[in-house]
Amino acid sequence: MLIAEDEFAMRTVLQDLLEGQGYRVIVAADGEEVVARVGREKPDLILLDVMMPKLDGFRACAALRRAGERAPVLMLTARGGVGDRVEGLDAGADDYLPKPFSKAELLARVRALLRRGERRAARALDVLRVGGVEVDFVEMKARRGRRALHFAPKEFAMLRLLAEADGGVVTREQFLDAVWGYGSFPTTRTVDNHIGKLRSKLEPDPRAPRHVLTVFGAGYRLEGGG
Repeated sequence: MLIAEDEFAMRTVLQDLLEGQGYRVIVAADGEEVVARVGREKPDLILLDVMMPKLDGFRACAALRRAGERAPVLMLTARGGVGDRVEGLDAGADDYLPKPFSKAELLARVRALLRRGERRAARALDVLRVGGVEVDFVEMKARRGRRALHFAPKEFAMLRLLAEADGGVVTREQFLDAVWGYGSFPTTRTVDNHIGKLRSKLEPDPRAPRHVLTVFGAGYRLEGGG
């Protein structure tokens, strides 16, 4: 995994802690180094401080996601306000841990994100075709025929989760965990609203969906994707 932290003392503490748990650790001291090292070394988890020189954590995370990097990102920062957490998650982070934090909580978040990353890799999907729409998850682009469609990052993430469930049900809680992460405070209604936006782009008639289907009392599933 990669630890991105510009403060030497904190970087050393984190490296010692994680190496003591048996993880192989590489480090970076600024945002530009993060992007370069992730591109070269493909870590399975990125611990990303927000306040870094050259490129802050938000911009570094967004750059990694634009480049197609899928490794889970855990943002670490002393800026613990709701707006900062939302900005980090919107940039593509998977989770957000305000400083100061306990070692036990950090390790628990690391284990959870590594498990999530393993599931994501096992079910990796690059391109989805559904309802006449082609969605490229690597390039983060979608089109219907020659017409480009705009999907927000969370809509891409929700659609990928549905596709990788291979026809199975994705619960609202699973959406909240995988797409919004622990550091945000959305409700199940937030999931429903985003599903409505997905249907408006995928379905010929969003009021009578054929592809993004409601499973009452459970969640949603994708029909006809391939």
